Amino acid sequence: MVQTIKVLFLDRDGTINQDTGSYVFLKDQLKLIDRSDDAIALAKSAGYRIVIISNQAGIARGIATVGQVEEVNRYLNELLAAKNAGFDRCYYCPFHPDYPHADYDRFADFRKPATGMVELAINDYLAEGFIVDRGASFFVGDKTLDVECGLRAGLRPVLVRTGHNEEELCRTRNIIPEFVADDLYQAVTEHILACS
Repeated sequence: MVQTIKVLFLDRDGTINQDTGSYVFLKDQLKLIDRSDDAIALAKSAGYRIVIISNQAGIARGIATVGQVEEVNRYLNELLAAKNAGFDRCYYCPFHPDYPHADYDRFADFRKPATGMVELAINDYLAEGFIVDRGASFFVGDKTLDVECGLRAGLRPVLVRTGHNEEELCRTRNIIPEFVADDLYQAVTEHILACS
């Protein structure tokens, strides 16, 4: 029996945890944005699956290793789990177009704003008997490329002003989110749950 689900796709750095201005690849660099864990917990309790979609080009650039990125992701999930806000899936892209690498160039279509990571997540759910309702699913991030990725994937894009706060850039490029929020908590409480 196939079941339809709704997913909250989330960018990581600048959306859930603070963007340090560089790559977050060590546990002690990871600091949650205020109430981001509460926001995710509310979305989960409303029936959303939580999926992280993150560009991690520091790997291709030689700044971080796969192991370091995965350790930070595990640590993030531990922090979130303390509030019943753990994520269900996490995808990251190690590719960077300016830093060719034999191991990572094959992930070019995964780098946001390309939709490869979203499509992989949707296909992984389908393999388990779940159909993602794109029209009821959201993509929240702090950059124009997050909004563009959400739009391209047929999801409902929300921009948060934390992190890079590219609200003006979205307008300039005519890449318009469905909603703009001060942070993830406002995005969830004032828009996403209101639309459910």
